[in-house]
Amino acid sequence: MKAEKLKGHLDLLLLSVLSGGPGHGYEVITRLRDRSDGAFQLPEGTVYPALHRLESAGLLASTWEVVAGRRRRIYHLTLAGERAMAEQARQWREFFARALKRFLGPDLDPLGKRIIEACLDGAHQEDYRRLIPHPMFRDDA
Repeated sequence: MKAEKLKGHLDLLLLSVLSGGPGHGYEVITRLRDRSDGAFQLPEGTVYPALHRLESAGLLASTWEVVAGRRRRIYHLTLAGERAMAEQARQWREFFARALKRFLGPDLDPLGKRIIEACLDGAHQEDYRRLIPHPMFRDDA
């Protein structure tokens, strides 16, 4: 997916990836690509500035580590980053559910209706795994 289509969603994606544990910039890019089965293949020129912006905003913190003789900046979520991610995820789920309901309404199959209910009820990723066997929600992602 092209970076410009992700405007407004990039922060949530990066915070979500780092909620799984700290990582350096390229690792964040790889995790995002892998978790989305290749849907999100973002260039370094998109991700690195966003990581720096999130750090300046206090949502991420970083430390320098030497790995295999190379210095790498390791990013991790701050408490403010965890809160921001939770709020952005809630807003996204609500928007997604309302949009599906509004545009597909009565044409939704029973699974679609359950997904909407889960989104509106503030379901967590674990709830989605039970509802949708989608690669984005795999445990090994």
